[in-house]
Amino acid sequence: MTAPEPDLRHHGDAEVRADGRGLVDLAVNVRTGTPPAWLREHLTTTLGDLAAYPDQGTARAAVAARHGRPVEEVLLTSGAAEAFVLLARVAAARHITVVHPQFTEPEAALRDAGHRVHRVLLAAEDGFRLGTVPEEADLVVLGNPTNPTSVLHPAEAVAALARPGRTLVVDEAFMDTVPGERESLASTRDLPGQVVVLRSLTKTWGLAGLRIGYALGPAPLIAALGAAQPLWPVSTPALAAAEICSGPAALAEAEQAAAELALWRAYLLKGLAAVPGLRTYGEAAASFVLVRLPGAAAVRERLREHGFAVRRGDTFPGLGEDWLRIAVRDEETTDRFLNALETVLSST
Repeated sequence: MTAPEPDLRHHGDAEVRADGRGLVDLAVNVRTGTPPAWLREHLTTTLGDLAAYPDQGTARAAVAARHGRPVEEVLLTSGAAEAFVLLARVAAARHITVVHPQFTEPEAALRDAGHRVHRVLLAAEDGFRLGTVPEEADLVVLGNPTNPTSVLHPAEAVAALARPGRTLVVDEAFMDTVPGERESLASTRDLPGQVVVLRSLTKTWGLAGLRIGYALGPAPLIAALGAAQPLWPVSTPALAAAEICSGPAALAEAEQAAAELALWRAYLLKGLAAVPGLRTYGEAAASFVLVRLPGAAAVRERLREHGFAVRRGDTFPGLGEDWLRIAVRDEETTDRFLNALETVLSST
């Protein structure tokens, strides 16, 4: 019997919104306690400018400076997800490969635009280590660190996929959750072919509702992507967020948050390691962990009864019903979650 096709348009927010009032949110990977007060206050100051059309100049220059790139190599977008739609619109590729398991929106956008997509499935038993991509692939999409596996691929391994005649798209939406942003290609400009790096301000700064992200890549391709956008695609408050979150003070806070997150993740993984039958694969590096647990679908539903929402794994190609993604939270929240998980498992 053929397994059902995964629902590529299912995302973590659905786990919380579906009768999820009052649940502790371990399904969405946005940092808790965000946006910070200073960012909320800064966004409030932009409200007096809403009568004017947005001007991207200052924000675009700030992002360019943050990554050491010319302004022409930066495109601000309505969330990083918009960049996937733009790439699907302008892509002239004939052999498109998406590396899974990963965020499903890139493939969904490509298919919606009429493209055929080939999947490369990374194996859990290999720790979801980056493997071989078909040589004929002229558009390759992968995440780093990857959602939902939390695996951080070495920059050298990702860069090795770049070659003349190929567009390599690297989704780095969670790279700012990694201390030092090690393994990032955001500032790399000398690789063969076209390399596009996508970033998001959603996760670290708690701006999912504001919709702000950006693409970095060769100027001609960035211009083509920009031409596919509607006029004024990024709001004035979102531009203000892009500017201030690219500054030294914000980057220092993000680095501190990433270091704290690493400690919380280690604490969560230690607790999960004591759960009978539960396994993790690879080395988690982002703000979430992926686990395999027999009967995970039923466990997820029971966890809701105990006040916790976690992300189902079966909507990611290459996974199935025995997988769950769990957001990293502070140690107190983790303790309460682990107690709830123990209660659920002991009663099944």
